Amino acid sequence: MHKKVYEALNWASSFLKEHGRDENAGELLLMWILGWNRARLLSELRMVLPESKYNHFLQAVKEHISGRPIQHIIGYEEFFGRKFSVNEHVLIPRPETEELIVAVLERVDSYFDPSSKLKCADIGTGSGAIAVTMKLERQHLAVSASDISEAALKIAQKNAETLGAEIDFRHGDLLEPFSNEKWDIVISNPPYIPIGEEDILSEVVREHEPHNALFGGEDGLDFYRRFANDLPKIVNEKALVAFEIGASQGEEVAALMKKAFPNSKTEIIFDINGKDRIVLTQIN
Repeated sequence: MHKKVYEALNWASSFLKEHGRDENAGELLLMWILGWNRARLLSELRMVLPESKYNHFLQAVKEHISGRPIQHIIGYEEFFGRKFSVNEHVLIPRPETEELIVAVLERVDSYFDPSSKLKCADIGTGSGAIAVTMKLERQHLAVSASDISEAALKIAQKNAETLGAEIDFRHGDLLEPFSNEKWDIVISNPPYIPIGEEDILSEVVREHEPHNALFGGEDGLDFYRRFANDLPKIVNEKALVAFEIGASQGEEVAALMKKAFPNSKTEIIFDINGKDRIVLTQIN
């Protein structure tokens, strides 16, 4: 069965669409199988695929249709232009989290003295995407990261080593591993999906991503309440706190932070799709 690249992609596109999956998944899977980038894929559309590669492609597309995330099949997700290994123990990094990092970096640059040694903590690090990116983008930061899942920490450590980021990893629940020190920057993308919304999640997420990284109690705000309660004990007098939030949680999370830090500036930032996605507090 000799198929050309474009024929394989056309088949995958319509097969994926028919099953309610993203039709671009075929391109990603074929680039991975062939070890090509997109420019090469598009320039070789008329090349005949070796049978072994074509069979591997068929199998990968069917695996994705059965619900397995593409990132678990190929083993990584791109984030801030770098490849992060992922598996079923960590949340797959999302583009919205890149926006969180951009917002934090802008404020780190404008709010703190560039020559000062700053301590940054990433709470619930998962794949390590936030911690590793912060360190690589701003080498002067001393970055620590925690997770309650030891399996997640293994992936985060592997990513930090592969990408050459020096991170101090700690195992523990939320702010517990950081309670004996003072921090300048605290970032977290905590679980924020209300438990009642489990049924409306896509099965790709529901069946394959870790529930302890997805659900934040009845209204999705449990972790933010705990943060608001404990953060005042661990941040410096001048500090920056940034959260990713679920769409429409902005007002409530901002209110929690204003109560915890009454004399500070708290802002809600909207993502590229116009949804409230980040709550950022500048403490002084």
